Amino acid sequence: MDIKRSCTDCGKQACEKPGADHPDFCPIENLPPETLEKVRRLYEDEENQRVSVISAEIEDEFYLRYTRVEEVVEFARRMGFHRIGIATCVGLIEESRILARILRANGFEVYAAACKMGSFPKTGVGVPEDHITNTGPFMCNPILQAEFLNRQETEFNIVMGLCVGHDSLFYKYSEALVTTLVAKDRVLAHNPAGALYQAKAYYKRLLSE
Repeated sequence: MDIKRSCTDCGKQACEKPGADHPDFCPIENLPPETLEKVRRLYEDEENQRVSVISAEIEDEFYLRYTRVEEVVEFARRMGFHRIGIATCVGLIEESRILARILRANGFEVYAAACKMGSFPKTGVGVPEDHITNTGPFMCNPILQAEFLNRQETEFNIVMGLCVGHDSLFYKYSEALVTTLVAKDRVLAHNPAGALYQAKAYYKRLLSE
């Protein structure tokens, strides 16, 4: 198989070391200069610049000190947001209730949309009958979640454990900026990075044998 190399294949990380040599396959080295300039100009957009500056400030001020919940609250506060949306899986409704209480205690107006709102049979969108036995016949409705929060004119939306793919549709249709607080992983207590750490240890062990 012909492997197309990019950033995960780079051992130099020259992008963090000004003046260092880049590998021949470096994406940046092979991008047209006009593309880089086009992207750079996008950061001149008022919202893009504000998000970039505030997120960098929070990262610098609270590095290894703030949890992601605290970072989300601080980011929303500094951005001047007031109306916050929560797009939650029904399986994490208790966690979302806690989050809503935290946000309200910090002065935000909170609107939540559960994944099963306005649900309809999975077979209605073409899901085969033999793929509804484990998780039930009614599908999640991430597009309606986004539409509901759009109608509330939320300024910032938080994803709480939407399924893979469902989260993609929510991001696609949300009019507000979105961040993910919980990434669903039913096997690893919603810590998907755990699988990567396990794999890393496994491969390291293999290489040492």
